[in-house]
Amino acid sequence: MNWLTDVVRPKIRNMIRRETPENLWIKCPDSGQLVFYKDVEANQFVIPGSNYHMRMGATARLKSVFDNETWFDVALPDVAADPLKFRDERKYADRIKDARAKTGMNDAVKVGYGRIESTPAVVAVQDFDFMGGSLGMAAGEAIVKGLQLAVEKHAPFIMFAASGGARMQEGILSLMQMPRTTVAIQLLREAKLPYIVVLTNPTTGGVTASYAMLGDVQLAEPGALIGFAGARVIEQTIREKLPEGFQRAEYLKDHGMVDMVVHRHDMRATLARLCRLLMKAPAPQADQAAAPRLPDVEVLPPDTAVPSSA
Repeated sequence: MNWLTDVVRPKIRNMIRRETPENLWIKCPDSGQLVFYKDVEANQFVIPGSNYHMRMGATARLKSVFDNETWFDVALPDVAADPLKFRDERKYADRIKDARAKTGMNDAVKVGYGRIESTPAVVAVQDFDFMGGSLGMAAGEAIVKGLQLAVEKHAPFIMFAASGGARMQEGILSLMQMPRTTVAIQLLREAKLPYIVVLTNPTTGGVTASYAMLGDVQLAEPGALIGFAGARVIEQTIREKLPEGFQRAEYLKDHGMVDMVVHRHDMRATLARLCRLLMKAPAPQADQAAAPRLPDVEVLPPDTAVPSSA
């Protein structure tokens, strides 16, 4: 018998009961530790005790990378929301509407232009909360647009990948984004500009078969799951037991598929250092590092980007 619900009168019970937000506490998937959400958010969504890297939304990611948490949101091309009029248990159009309401994003990829320790850069972020970060027409267009902008502004392009793979509701149109993004990366290479990829948890499927594994420098966050097919599928196919930690960032670094595993707290400094090195740019002066300059407003035409400071 529950004393509070069965014995206490309803009016008193209502006085005792308090409404609490659902996300007030976060349970660490690794250690089971309960952590106050605000503490995790202030720590860049890294669990303080276990050092487990939680998923990070696109806006929070851009804030953590750009100087002064300020950048320009790049206006992305419009595409057909439901090109195949797809329906399974629900209409695809309804799933898109729910994902937009949940994340505040138009699709799975957000592109920003700004400075990282005073070095101009174009950054694209894939948000796993938007339908598993799946690659569809809109996401493909966003990545291509970001790469084109990097060529136009003669700036490095940084891709934060997080995906479950191609978006099945768009069929062959989704798969076409794999060669399209690959061609756009080749245009960046022809312009002799660096392409840096940061693999986050998880990065799988068609994304790892295209732009996610084509970086000049491949970075990964600690513990990130990276691979094409799932471990169980691979084991059933080759009929062998896979090694411990297979498809994790640290394992892939040891076997040459990832160049560096970088803690999230060190990511901004690492990206800035790589951008300066690959662009042959000088290190920022002490006063510049203390008060980072904002992106120049005039470098982007109004129809290409709009100011954003999340």
